[in-house]
Amino acid sequence: MNLDDIQILIKALEESSLVELVWEVDDAKLILKKAAAYTPISVPTAVTGDVEKSQPEAAVSDAPTEPAAGQVVIEAPMVGTFYRAPAPDAEPYVRVGDIVEVGQPLCIIEAMKLMNEIESEVRGKVLEILADNAQPVEYSQPLFVIEQI
Repeated sequence: MNLDDIQILIKALEESSLVELVWEVDDAKLILKKAAAYTPISVPTAVTGDVEKSQPEAAVSDAPTEPAAGQVVIEAPMVGTFYRAPAPDAEPYVRVGDIVEVGQPLCIIEAMKLMNEIESEVRGKVLEILADNAQPVEYSQPLFVIEQI
């Protein structure tokens, strides 16, 4: 079993209605599972008298946004677990408001026990972080909104 075989199996799983795929060859066993479905969550509002007030904006947002002109959405290139830092006790790679350079690591996605650094595709300012730390992400799920500079 080589990397091309595994990628074919991953694609087959993604395109099917299966939730889990087990593949055994000789003494090797590969188990692929789909992550939980991504469901955007809206931020509730609080009503005080006649004035409706939104809750303060959080640094990490659950709802995907449509990028405005000059903004780029960085999407998950794979299914896996999203991590904002290289280790549990380490500082996050980036925070909202940080300036990032092309190729700068933004996060890690763990897939099949492999840690994959996701790098910025553009130079810009981080406007939003759309995924929660240590949570599953889907292929093409928006992760960051970056304003190009």
